[in-house]
Amino acid sequence: MTTHPTPVVLDVDTGVDDACALLLAALHPALDLRAVSCVGGNAPVDDVVRNTLLVLQTAGRADVPVARGAERPLLEAPHDARHVHGDDGMADLGWGPAAATVDPRHAVEMLRDICREAAEADRPVTLVPLAPLTNIALLLRTYPAAAQGISEIIFMGGAAHVGNATASAEFNVFHDPEAAAITLDAAADLGIPVTMYGLDVFYEPVITPEAAAELVAVGGRGPAELGGRLMDFQRERLGGDATIGDAGAVCAVIDRAALRTETLPLRVELAGSWSRGRTIVDRRGWSGAIERDPHGEAPVRVEVALDVDGERYARLWRDTLLGRTGEP
Repeated sequence: MTTHPTPVVLDVDTGVDDACALLLAALHPALDLRAVSCVGGNAPVDDVVRNTLLVLQTAGRADVPVARGAERPLLEAPHDARHVHGDDGMADLGWGPAAATVDPRHAVEMLRDICREAAEADRPVTLVPLAPLTNIALLLRTYPAAAQGISEIIFMGGAAHVGNATASAEFNVFHDPEAAAITLDAAADLGIPVTMYGLDVFYEPVITPEAAAELVAVGGRGPAELGGRLMDFQRERLGGDATIGDAGAVCAVIDRAALRTETLPLRVELAGSWSRGRTIVDRRGWSGAIERDPHGEAPVRVEVALDVDGERYARLWRDTLLGRTGEP
């Protein structure tokens, strides 16, 4: 567990599990949520902004600035995931709208300003992208000095073994693979440590129907009830136990010890007919094979999450929404 509040900035496409992540980041005392940037992904960006403002208001954190960012991927048309997250992008609960308004800055400019302030205060932020990496790619290439205000990037995306948007690719990377490749390349150039919290661990922290019912029973349209209703929607829509999904990447900021990672070379496939958007994680252990590989070793190396104590993260999330924060 962290001993002092860690400054964090979330980049989201809210989204059921983005909402779960926002609730945790807004409420846990180990985190200092400085800002939230929005990008089109699970839903169109205006829906993402509306959903984000509503979640933060529900958590009592209307003070956190929220900015609207990229509407679409760098090269391709957007493909939302409302078939997973509901027509409004966030479980069609009918809550809201929030009273708060969006920050007038474009998300990339807000991120630049937050990073500049963090560097000047010598208190760099942990950047947690939970969405297609369009905003982050634009930030790091347009304003590379922003890296001075970023201690690390922990992004939800990719996988070493599986896909969901396609048989090969995870949704956030598949939605804008060029942005993912640019972000990873820029982070390597700028010396920003990166952790990939991908599908290999994404589904492990689950919330049972009984745990969701306990949250809903709190009532009052507060954060616990919202979290429980999001879990109920997800279970009904997809079947099985619900997962906190993206919120696991925020758990990793609070409790890194529950996550096992390996430092591995990583590429993003940009051209494959069936594999576009795949994160190619090189787990070969024999240097001879790599030396004879005509492509060579990938120049980008990141911490790849391969195993997680799912129950520990699920308990951390649940206890936070119930106001019972403490050791995991």
